[in-house]
Amino acid sequence: MKAVLATPALIDTELPEPTPGPRDLLVRIEAVAVNPVDSKVRGAITAGEGPKQLGWDAAGVVTAVGARTDRFKPGDEVMFAGAIDRPGCHAEAVLVDERLVGRRPASLSWAEAAAVPLTGLTAWEALFERLRLDPSGGHQGTSLLILGGAGGVGSIAIQLAKGAGLTVIASASRPESAAWVRELGATHVVDHHQPLVPQLAALGLAPVDLIANFSDTDAYWEVMAELIRPQGAIVAIVGNRRPLDLNLLKAKSVHLAWEFMFTRSQFQTADMGRQGEILDRLADRFDRGELRSTLCRTLGPINAANLERAYGELASGRMIGKLALSAWPPAPGGADRRPPVEHR
Repeated sequence: MKAVLATPALIDTELPEPTPGPRDLLVRIEAVAVNPVDSKVRGAITAGEGPKQLGWDAAGVVTAVGARTDRFKPGDEVMFAGAIDRPGCHAEAVLVDERLVGRRPASLSWAEAAAVPLTGLTAWEALFERLRLDPSGGHQGTSLLILGGAGGVGSIAIQLAKGAGLTVIASASRPESAAWVRELGATHVVDHHQPLVPQLAALGLAPVDLIANFSDTDAYWEVMAELIRPQGAIVAIVGNRRPLDLNLLKAKSVHLAWEFMFTRSQFQTADMGRQGEILDRLADRFDRGELRSTLCRTLGPINAANLERAYGELASGRMIGKLALSAWPPAPGGADRRPPVEHR
């Protein structure tokens, strides 16, 4: 099967098709999306270390299942982010624990579906598990500042938060990104390249009840401490690079939570299957028209050259929403070498 490996240089190669373990699905990959975690893992590859198969966002078709699986069958169309400590999705066929898998929304294309899992799970867990909000609503009058509103996680979080009734203030620094977050449902937009405190004060929204930092924890630490209301809550997804003064939050009794989408799979938590449930709930919302795709660009086919282009766009810091790659290069002579779906 075709695959792309990071050495850290990206190379097109051929690998044997993997065999499912007891809880695994073997999924034929139709589309993948890229995320900052890909670049982070790639950048950590050291000299003499073996190549890594990156990619933690995919949509495809189940072709075989392990002996202890019961949620999916061959032929089912699915989406998933998977586990950071297993080979990623940059191959024609990959293994994933079925507990981490959700159904592909019928209303989305392969590329649109591939853009959902990692950011969708991160946003859902950040809002409804770390900040303990109710996804069904009832939060009218509660303000949420989203830092990094136009990025992949911010783009889905704005929609989820708006659906839960929150007043969403999203940060965006360019006209096109500001327009994007407004389209997604942000009530207000602030420029994170300018001082935030006076902008929020001018809106009559300082302090804010909640903050979701999907951008840079270090850069906004002090201003978050200033903006958050007493007994408010902050969730962050980017690890700090320097020591943070937690005392800035102490006087206000602020709740601080970290969100890391791979926690459940990395530690094999008892509720690992919750991620599959969340993906199914997201699929339902897409199919009901309550969420819109955050995909803004698609490249193809899936190969080393196009993945390099995608990582370059990620590194530019100017990406809006998500970027996906769809379809694999045809086999020599144009024959389709994809394995048939195995029905059992």
